[in-house]
Amino acid sequence: MKKFLLLLCAFASLHAVDQPHIILVMADDQGYGDCGFTGHPYVKTPNLDAMSQNSVIFDRFYAGAPVCSPTRASVMTGRNPVRVNVPNHGHYLRPHETTIAEALKTSGYLTAHFGKWHIGSVQKESPTSPGGQGFDHWLTGLNFFDREPYLSLNGKFQQFKGQGTVITMDHALAHLKSHSSKQPTFTVIWFPSPHDPHRETSSNLDLYKGKPHAPYYQEITLIDEQIGRLRQTLRDLKIANNTLLWYTSDNGGLVKEYSGGREKKGSVYEGGLRVPSIIEYPTKFEPIRISAPTSSTDIYPTLLSLTKTEVKNQKPVDGINLLPFMNGEERKRSKPIGFWHKFTDGQSTRSDRIIKELMEAQREGQPNPFPGRVFKNVNDFPKYNANSHQSGHAALLDWPFKIHAIYNKNKTIWELYDLAQDPMETKPLNKQKFKQFSTMQKQLTAWQKSVLKSHSGQDLQN
Repeated sequence: MKKFLLLLCAFASLHAVDQPHIILVMADDQGYGDCGFTGHPYVKTPNLDAMSQNSVIFDRFYAGAPVCSPTRASVMTGRNPVRVNVPNHGHYLRPHETTIAEALKTSGYLTAHFGKWHIGSVQKESPTSPGGQGFDHWLTGLNFFDREPYLSLNGKFQQFKGQGTVITMDHALAHLKSHSSKQPTFTVIWFPSPHDPHRETSSNLDLYKGKPHAPYYQEITLIDEQIGRLRQTLRDLKIANNTLLWYTSDNGGLVKEYSGGREKKGSVYEGGLRVPSIIEYPTKFEPIRISAPTSSTDIYPTLLSLTKTEVKNQKPVDGINLLPFMNGEERKRSKPIGFWHKFTDGQSTRSDRIIKELMEAQREGQPNPFPGRVFKNVNDFPKYNANSHQSGHAALLDWPFKIHAIYNKNKTIWELYDLAQDPMETKPLNKQKFKQFSTMQKQLTAWQKSVLKSHSGQDLQN
């Protein structure tokens, strides 16, 4: 069992009081340019804007994938999502992996998850549920949810009244008020918004009237209001100075014009991957802007380093420790960032419908109507031949160059871009930069073979 792969920190109980509280907040489909502080011409995000004034700002932060589930798996493990069995939306994170929640528990943290999950089951008996993946307390939906959502509270299914985004923050704040004075807390808040169909609204119903994409931006402002509530609560509890608050999104936005690059959600081009990302931790980090490429895979190794948490038999991670960047000691990334989308198809997950049926069966003492969702495919370990499994769209970013491999039935389309000169990825440089192109072709191919090795389970043999 993976629980025994963790190296327990002998002095965790002694040093727990010195550890910061950690809060990871993630929006669902907010693009890089969908904030005031990233230059949007009319979206209102006053709380995020104020937070950014006191924060580490990552100017070029990349989601692990251009859709939701894979990025969430990358946050939990520091590994590319294909490695950990989440190549597309709706797939389950293997319980064989070590999550950041499990790791931080060994350093004395109380762990909690609130909001969207989408990397496993929400049934208490499932090892892929938040509880099975290291969270002590959880109020969770299978996928995004809106008003009057059906959610799982530590495995008990209930319907809640109100807006899902507000409900998520209500429970997160109640948890912090109850526990933050007793031990260090690790709290994950994954909002269900601004995912379509955009049925939630901010407190100002007239905001964005007559503006394009008004329902989408209503939900972004609703998120911003919840960030305001969170930051005020941290101040009220007198823990703001000793809390690391990290805000980001799971993939690019829904509006190309403000996506921060070419295309939008669902694309391996820049607009599908770039997201806002800021960290507020007043006693540790001075406000600074980091221009080097950074990624959601970096969250795991950064938090392990910050908390001095060690993991025995750590599997290969794709992320890097960002503390040297935040301390002003480093400016250049030490290794490339890899992406691989549409490796396989996504899997539909209708959160409210599934949890409602689970709730009715639970209340009536009936058998589980979805027994296949307890484990799903987490024990499937596909085998690959010596050649790379060629499907979907892969890319490798080694600033300022980014190479793409787009697999079709009859051929592979390769594209090399210089993002510093061509941020919209419009002019391939395959011939003009042939030496760089050839080198990165080999790098991407080697990285893909490593990813396939992990997906086939070879990392887990120890």
